[in-house]
Amino acid sequence: MQTIAFQPELCPALPVVVGNVDYQEFRTTLLRIDELLRTGDLERAFVQRYLREVEGLREAVARRHGREHRELSPKAVTRIAEHAVLALRCTIAHALVGDSYRGYSRRLADSPLLQRFCGLSRLDVVRVPGKSALERYGKLVPEHVVREIVDQLSRAAAAAAGADGQVLGLEQPLALDSLLLDTTCVPANIHFPVDWVLLRDAARTLTKGVAVIRRHGLRHRMSEPGEFLRQVNRLCIEMTHSRRRADGRKHRKRILRLLKKLLKRIDDHARRHRDLLASGWQQTDLRAGDVRQILSRLDRVRQQLPVAIKQAHERIIGGRQVANKDKVLSLYESDVHVIVRGKAGAEVEFGNTLLLAEQPDGVIVDWRFVQDQAPADSKFLTQSLARHADVFGGRHPAAVVGDRGFDSAANRERVAQARIYNAICPRSVPALRERMQEERFAKLQGRRGQTEGRIGIFKNCFLGRPCRSVTVQPSATATAPGSGGSSPVCM
Repeated sequence: MQTIAFQPELCPALPVVVGNVDYQEFRTTLLRIDELLRTGDLERAFVQRYLREVEGLREAVARRHGREHRELSPKAVTRIAEHAVLALRCTIAHALVGDSYRGYSRRLADSPLLQRFCGLSRLDVVRVPGKSALERYGKLVPEHVVREIVDQLSRAAAAAAGADGQVLGLEQPLALDSLLLDTTCVPANIHFPVDWVLLRDAARTLTKGVAVIRRHGLRHRMSEPGEFLRQVNRLCIEMTHSRRRADGRKHRKRILRLLKKLLKRIDDHARRHRDLLASGWQQTDLRAGDVRQILSRLDRVRQQLPVAIKQAHERIIGGRQVANKDKVLSLYESDVHVIVRGKAGAEVEFGNTLLLAEQPDGVIVDWRFVQDQAPADSKFLTQSLARHADVFGGRHPAAVVGDRGFDSAANRERVAQARIYNAICPRSVPALRERMQEERFAKLQGRRGQTEGRIGIFKNCFLGRPCRSVTVQPSATATAPGSGGSSPVCM
């Protein structure tokens, strides 16, 4: 590893707080995480991997523009390392606090404890990142870098105690005698994808974008944007109440035709104002970043609008079904899928599939978040066992536990070949009754109920309700601090 030296700032001591047990527990948790980051060498490993990502992107940009690639100066490396440490610690603390980015930024400015943990505490002036910077910190590196750091922590936790004790100071190494797997749907931050409601969303986004452009001095001849919003809302109200009419289906077709005609007018006005902003934004007080954001928002909705209109026409006027793979479920979340799991109260869900695998103490040692349409649960088992062996030096768990979704003939054969105890719930009810007579199988299946609760905690406390989007366009880049203003950073 490359040695990167930077001087920590002098910071005041934390105030002594008594009479609040929750604060004491939170403080103890942060201090323990700080210790793990340092003793487990995780902080330095994260900085090294982040620097490799920065260097790779700088080299790619230089090659694309036909320039010679120059290595970063020691001063620039130090500044980027400080930025990476700040991003890592702020993101960890945000996951523990569980507030919105705006609320977390306010709390970070108020809390000496969080400032101390994140490395922001100073004797003179405390500079706290804003909500937008904190949001970017969560997307600073790609997923494989995060996985490498987590795997490094898991290996350190599972290492046997040496002459100086366990590496992380644990009383016992991390137990790997069983692997408990389960999948869940991470629901997207969208409403139920009703076809005409998608058209309403498109009208609102385009109209509000036009209103922003006009408010900054660029105008094209048209009625007030608010008038279009009123017309759209009126049609949506009529569409809602059409089910109560005797001729409801005929009435819905008529309203959809009026809505399509209105959307064509709104789209034309949005196109004219979009072109006006693209060519004359220097005449306004908008910054270049604001202009890019407005243009990308308008372009993203306008590109999907014809597909959304066709989908509504096929289903409402034509009365024909649209395949799930061809549906537009959201204008703002491109990676959302229809997931049919047959759960009580959630026969159909909209989102993405997440696999979590934990060890007996509840520590998550493997995961997979599926961006595309997820395969059957049984397809996850082989990949998870392979990742487990890679992380822990070829070591397989003594037992594997899962619900009946993971059961298949191929998985039974795979587990038997690896000499792993098969505690996966069989799909056959008679086979389940027979296997429940085994004491070990029944005990592991009883333990599997805790995995369901762990997934609920993970979704509600760490992902948020609902989970905020973390999707970034592939071309999204940012400038690294200290890199001369020209090198992109992986977001």
